[in-house]
Amino acid sequence: MEKLTFYALSAPEKLDRIGAYLSERLIRDVGRHRYGYVCIAMEALDQLLMACHCQSINLFVESFLKMVAKLLESEKPNLQILGTNSFVKFANIEEEIRMSGIKGLQGVVRKTVNDELQANIWDPQHMDKIVPSLLFNLQHVEEAESRSPSPLQAPEKERENPAELAERCLRELLGRAAFGNIKNAIKPVLIHLDNHSLWEPKAFAIRCFKIIMYSIQPQHSHLVIQQLLSHLDANSRSAATVRAGIVEVLSEAAIIAATGSVGPTVLEMFNTLLRQLRLSIDYALTGSYDGAASLGTRLIKEHEECMFQEAVIKTIGSFASTLPTYQRSEVILFIMSKVPLPSLHHPVEMGRTGENRNRLTQIMLLKSLLQVSTGFQSSNMMSALPSNFLDRLLSTALMEDAEIRLFVLEILISFIDRHGNRHKFSSISTLSDISVLKLKVDKCSRQDTVFMKKHSQQLCRHIYLSCKEETNMQQHYKALYSLLALISIELANEEVVVDLIRLVLAIQDAAQVNEDNLPVYNRCALYALGAAYLNLISQLTTVPAFCQHIHEVIETRKKEAPYMLPEDVFVESPRLSPNLDGVVIEFLFRQSKISEVLGGSGYNADRLCMPYIPQLTDEDRLSKRKSIGETISLQVEVESRNSPEKEERVPAEEITYETLKKAIVDSVAVEEQERERRRQVVEKFQKAPFEEIAAHCGARASLLQSKLNQIFEITIRPPPSPSGTITAAYGQSQNHSIPVYEMKFPDLCVY
Repeated sequence: MEKLTFYALSAPEKLDRIGAYLSERLIRDVGRHRYGYVCIAMEALDQLLMACHCQSINLFVESFLKMVAKLLESEKPNLQILGTNSFVKFANIEEEIRMSGIKGLQGVVRKTVNDELQANIWDPQHMDKIVPSLLFNLQHVEEAESRSPSPLQAPEKERENPAELAERCLRELLGRAAFGNIKNAIKPVLIHLDNHSLWEPKAFAIRCFKIIMYSIQPQHSHLVIQQLLSHLDANSRSAATVRAGIVEVLSEAAIIAATGSVGPTVLEMFNTLLRQLRLSIDYALTGSYDGAASLGTRLIKEHEECMFQEAVIKTIGSFASTLPTYQRSEVILFIMSKVPLPSLHHPVEMGRTGENRNRLTQIMLLKSLLQVSTGFQSSNMMSALPSNFLDRLLSTALMEDAEIRLFVLEILISFIDRHGNRHKFSSISTLSDISVLKLKVDKCSRQDTVFMKKHSQQLCRHIYLSCKEETNMQQHYKALYSLLALISIELANEEVVVDLIRLVLAIQDAAQVNEDNLPVYNRCALYALGAAYLNLISQLTTVPAFCQHIHEVIETRKKEAPYMLPEDVFVESPRLSPNLDGVVIEFLFRQSKISEVLGGSGYNADRLCMPYIPQLTDEDRLSKRKSIGETISLQVEVESRNSPEKEERVPAEEITYETLKKAIVDSVAVEEQERERRRQVVEKFQKAPFEEIAAHCGARASLLQSKLNQIFEITIRPPPSPSGTITAAYGQSQNHSIPVYEMKFPDLCVY
């Protein structure tokens, strides 16, 4: 047998004659019932199969199959078993045949890929055969059964499995693909994954596209992304698990592509993902892919759609994290522009289904925005939070849905936190020494000062109104505390600190007066929030008298009113007071005292004395409305108010150097006059006797009433009578009002 094996390996061209001879002997011995010789012939054939390799084994196959067929046709069970076992051994070396085929494909690729005289291998009819063949071999990564080593076998470098060879061939093919050939190379991959249902167990699909993305030229990456996006749109009515698999593959491919060149595909990718997100929401609401559940439609599993939505949001975040800052800013603005808001220029859908769709869309898009904003670093807040973005974002901060409001607060925190201080405010407390927090504090930059000069009042107004929401929970107050703390650390100068202190004192007043009839927990939470923030800001300002006052009030609360401190309120089982109406002044932070101590340290005492009163805008009022009817009526009201037809045209004034100089000087003088007027008003109300203040207010009220009476006399007149006028006693005509039921209408007025 050893001599026969050596002869067959030394002269492969003789193998077909050896096989033919063994086949002839076996058939003859089976007919003569010489079963011992039959077994010897099959054993010899099996050993030759095991020893010979793919370059020569194809010549041997025909004779072998004839022998197996003869044994299986025999009536003897032992011969049938012998034939079956032999064929199993042959099946184990099928891998060698596949190796031969893959090497043949590799040779074809190398020969024809860049040879203009040969057939164009990139044509779809060729790619549709080559690529699926390589993918099929790439799927089977199992190693073939180990064979006993033999000095007559091939070298180690040639003994590789078909999957490795197929992968190398696929990489070589894709690496040679030009710009115009990428589509023809990728399309068969997508079809193969569809036909064999390989999106749902997504491991193989991800592996394929990692091979593709690392093999093609970097400048071609966006073509692969576009192919995946188009395929996702084409499968928009497929099962959620299939779409989720495509999105996962898209995520992996996009992350790799981001290191190269994504080009104009960035917004296209996000637009497609957001469109798929809205479609998924519709599918979950209607229960079918056809828009309405009916007989014959394929019902949708809601939990699968939720998994798909989470996959889309994760993909949006992971891809955005790889983008440069300027592209990330564009993506943030793009996502925010898609959020449906009940604003003056972006009406929402009507009806119960429309409200549910709007709410789910808002939540999903805000989740996406939160993913994109996480880790966002920008040295200039004016570019990170431009006015059009901030206006839309803050308009959602006042919506009735508590979950949406929480997302907005988290997004703001992500943008403002540029030094990683956010996690240090995860719990609200009144630490006696905040140095243990190891806060990273930098001086407020000029850009940040300009940003806060423009937007500080807007931020304060929305924080104040958010604090007074009845549906707030513990997470909302923690987020509000983090937002206040981060603004103080990242963006605050002396003027902003004064405004924030006024804001928190106004929140304390809201809890005390309780005009909004807030529950006991909300009122205690507002007291506790104010205590925690004032404790923090007093230590940041390092004014001893300010710190002392805050410390005294906190110590008093610890002894007599612990339900007004965060340690008792923001816990799993809050300890609350059944009655908050009798809060004594010793439990409260006093504005007069704070103004006095901070004014002595250089802060604006006049501004500190002024109570904070937010000015509501039309957008703020609109965001709190429920019905579409109210929304439309307010839209009409505002649009009519701002109509250009009612504006008087003023002739344009010539602008010169002197007019600009005069405007600057006049504006400074006006500001000084306004500041002096405010100081006088505050001083008057602080020092003037009560009788003088009452008389002054009474005189103003009388003046106002007289003006109103004059207006009423001018505007309110009886309607003219349709029957004409009557003559009064002194010959004067007088309009006479006739009841409607007595009026005589012309004949034409018949309904």
